[in-house]
Amino acid sequence: MLTIHGVTRSRASRIIWLCHELGLPFRQVPVIQAYRLPDPDAPDAPLNTRSPAFTRLSTAGAIPVIEDEGLVLSESLACTLYLARKYGVPLGPADAREDALMLQWSLYAATAIESDALTLLYLHATGRSLSGSEAAAVAEAANRLIRPLTVVEEHLAKHGHMVANRFTVADINMAEVLRYAQGYQPLMAQFPAINAWLVDCQTRPGFQQMWEQRLAEPE
Repeated sequence: MLTIHGVTRSRASRIIWLCHELGLPFRQVPVIQAYRLPDPDAPDAPLNTRSPAFTRLSTAGAIPVIEDEGLVLSESLACTLYLARKYGVPLGPADAREDALMLQWSLYAATAIESDALTLLYLHATGRSLSGSEAAAVAEAANRLIRPLTVVEEHLAKHGHMVANRFTVADINMAEVLRYAQGYQPLMAQFPAINAWLVDCQTRPGFQQMWEQRLAEPE
């Protein structure tokens, strides 16, 4: 059985959502991020990314990691793309062309969007009053996101999905990155096609099942 190492409040959410879409059974080992613990090295600390039991599996000490039929694989996008290729259409590629496009959009999400989207999540989404430098960082991140989100907006307005005019792993990968920026309305209000597509993605039973599991975990 596929094993996913990582709590759902992490990038493991992408893999878990995909598994629910595929109807793929899995075992989850809830490895928590060390930075979320007051003392990750304490004898009674929960299994975390600095625990020897985990670092023996992942020398990088980062979640998620999957184990599947002898393969140990890290990096969430590598994991989702691997599983999508393994199980094929409709979530995975039908041919080399679709495979390339799924990789293209997944990497675009990771390289052009994710870093600034995380800035919006970590600063704006807290709901607390921001310092002047923090407010400036949010504004700068939002401004940088206009260009890549415009690319995604125009693509979705024309095609409805990221690849092949159907819901695929590329939609999961992109939607999970854009979720980080979703709550920042001064930016997201400019992109109606993205907003409509996100609603469609997030009302899918696979996402809802993952999200319920995520909300059940401690913050």
